[in-house]
Amino acid sequence: MTERLPLFPLNTVLYPGLVMPLHVFEERYRRLVADLQALPEDEPRRFGVVAIRDGREVAPVRETEGPAGPLDGLGTVTGDPREALYRVGCVADVTSVRSRADGRYELLVTGTTRFTVESVDASGPYLVAETRPLDEPSGQGSGALGAVVERAFHEYRKRLAGAKEATLAGDIELPLDPQALSYLVAAATVLPAPVKQELLACPDTAQRLTAELELLRRETALLAWLPSLPAADLTRQAFSPN
Repeated sequence: MTERLPLFPLNTVLYPGLVMPLHVFEERYRRLVADLQALPEDEPRRFGVVAIRDGREVAPVRETEGPAGPLDGLGTVTGDPREALYRVGCVADVTSVRSRADGRYELLVTGTTRFTVESVDASGPYLVAETRPLDEPSGQGSGALGAVVERAFHEYRKRLAGAKEATLAGDIELPLDPQALSYLVAAATVLPAPVKQELLACPDTAQRLTAELELLRRETALLAWLPSLPAADLTRQAFSPN
């Protein structure tokens, strides 16, 4: 079964079960939000979040003056938009919408299920994709792996706090469910976007936890050698620009 979803490309990764704030200011995404707002009350307001390869921006195809390569000066994809996007994304359910006087929106969305992009329609004001939901089996040994990853994550956070010469405010309450744990650790660890995307695309929970364990041990060892390494604050998350 496939589902047709509007796409919201970002330079970050959304995971199932995680909440993300979005500041919507570009016209094409303002149109997307307006179209969602216009849906009947009983219809779900959701779209697909997909990460952009190499930090590029994507938009529907439109004619422009002058020469244009794969991306023109307006950030428009002049070829296949799938080349600029990762194939695995996450459905975002709109939790709240706040309209601003200047036409912008502030959204709060929650990741629900993963999907693969089967095809992309670039004929409208924003990209729309035919998507196929992805199942996620637990995989062998996910429960035992979860306990090990939890300990490694706590040690990583201690090292990170030391690297910042500050104490991270509060503590992250980790879920007992291995799948939920795997996604929270993926979201809360300071990693490059391509690595976060690889974690999203893991075929099962056990493989994601195995990859995270290796990453956490590596990052913790690196922080031990480089105590002044700068890192993002895991307890705060700014609005993601579109």
